[in-house]
Amino acid sequence: MEKIRHDLRLSETISPFGVGSIVDVRGESLMAPDTSWWDKRSAREISCERLLARLGAGILKQPPTHTNRAGKNTPALPYWRFPAWRFCERCDKLSKLTGKKLGKWSNTCDCGGLLVPMRYVTVCEKGSHVQDVNWVQWVHRGRAAGLDEAIRFCRDYKSLRFRKLANRGEGLTSLVVKCHGCGNSRSLAELVSKGALQRDGIRCAGRQPWEPEGAVKEPCPHPLAAVQRGATGNYIAVRISALDIPEERSHAVEATDRIRGHVFFEKVVTDNGGPQAEMVAGWIATELGVTPETVLAVAAGEEVGADEMLLDLKDGEWAAFLKKLGGGRDLTGSDFVVDSRSLEGIAGPRRLLDAISGIGQVRRVREVRALRGFRRHDVDAAMINADLGPDQWRRPTYPAIELFGEGIFLRFDEEKLVAWEAQPEVQARAGILKNRRADSPWADQLDMPEPRYVALHTLAHLLIRRLAFASGYASAALQERIYANSDRADRTAGILIYTAGGDAQGTLGGLVRLGEPEKLIPLLVSALDDADFCSNDPVCIESDRQGSSQLNLSACHGCSLVSETSCETGNRLLDRQLLLGGSDVQGLLDGVLAEVRRGMGDCS
Repeated sequence: MEKIRHDLRLSETISPFGVGSIVDVRGESLMAPDTSWWDKRSAREISCERLLARLGAGILKQPPTHTNRAGKNTPALPYWRFPAWRFCERCDKLSKLTGKKLGKWSNTCDCGGLLVPMRYVTVCEKGSHVQDVNWVQWVHRGRAAGLDEAIRFCRDYKSLRFRKLANRGEGLTSLVVKCHGCGNSRSLAELVSKGALQRDGIRCAGRQPWEPEGAVKEPCPHPLAAVQRGATGNYIAVRISALDIPEERSHAVEATDRIRGHVFFEKVVTDNGGPQAEMVAGWIATELGVTPETVLAVAAGEEVGADEMLLDLKDGEWAAFLKKLGGGRDLTGSDFVVDSRSLEGIAGPRRLLDAISGIGQVRRVREVRALRGFRRHDVDAAMINADLGPDQWRRPTYPAIELFGEGIFLRFDEEKLVAWEAQPEVQARAGILKNRRADSPWADQLDMPEPRYVALHTLAHLLIRRLAFASGYASAALQERIYANSDRADRTAGILIYTAGGDAQGTLGGLVRLGEPEKLIPLLVSALDDADFCSNDPVCIESDRQGSSQLNLSACHGCSLVSETSCETGNRLLDRQLLLGGSDVQGLLDGVLAEVRRGMGDCS
């Protein structure tokens, strides 16, 4: 491989130009091979124990970077030329990349014209493999070609031409590949029809372009589909990120330890669920401030509130935030600095202030993002690991970057959430999204859309849109992290809006400054007011079928959607009615705007 110097932002090496993606650079079409091709000496190792605990055994490596102008020996990422087939802009000759001229790859035709990569490649529908279209085989196949022996046995690949016929309009029928050796030609319209490649006998090779042919041990049984080279579905990155937060034991785990350490706990275990066990469990529960059912469950051997960090990184983050919220000003000076702020004495609508039980100004936070692998064509396709080398099963290398930033954390009152969620109308409204999530073949990768999640998720979007006006950050620079789950031993109910970048964008201070309660409460009111009337109303507010796979209810671009890179779920699971209320359902913050407007009327 020849080194082509081209600057990418560090974050782009994870997505969208990570391992397995196609990158267009200076007229060349390149693909990033897996991390086994990296020069490991020039890739800095990143430490994040929380993330590695989720990924399993492995190493996090940051792609090679440089600060000044790249030189000949500057560390760089390798890229593979793909597709290998190209056509000349001047003479239309179709050729395959096979050699070098004067020791370098040539991007010019013999006639002096510029060679352009072919527009179509083939992608395995379920195996996530990709390969060139075998244009020689394809142009000499087809129903008409099978009747003529001269065409069937022609293999004159040097006579192939790729042309646009002006008399056929502007569609794919006007794009034709023709063999001047035998005279046969086919339009690209025949290439993209369903099952066309299978009918022509073109099968999946079962590998990635940079892998040698001997790397395939078993043939791939899945069909191929012809797709445009730059189609977004050709590369679906599978990423994972974690905030570098000191792990804290949840309250439920600590309560379990206290129960087991109680002097009377052995009597509960010995009685094995009898009447004495219930009585003694009541004593323990009263003394420790837990329920008798919790004591009996621990005695029965159930792991109540067991640490589930491997299942969800957010559990440890939530416990760490709760510890910070009770500590006032944070003077630790670590990579996780959160100042706890009180709402006492803050002016604002009572309904909003009562719903919020804590505010944290996140002055410093470190986020680590890693690329596990990628899929092609379909989210249900097989995942290809980011490391395909011989060490992939023992200690794989994951591309990763670290970013530093700031943010605002909001905790909501659990008792008020539970009372609101218990309403049948609220459950029915969220049940619409639950059913659609269950019916979708891929939506199980999203969070469960229980009422608290949908309401807090929608509020996070509204706040991001409002903060983009006041913080100095672009909306796409802000990220969300939703903590809203009622089936954990420690129920979570909060949101984190933060920004993180590898440069100064992540540490400007404009976001954490707005976390002061005197500024944040008016911003929240303004965010709710922005969403009270959508430019697409009444269609939007009366709708329950919007967004991808209809996984949004009353939420559209005019009121609730943000950049997809800012959202955990790609702008899905949103509903203004569960937040602000509607004709048949009470919203979580229903009445806040009415209270504000009544106060304004009293003042006038």
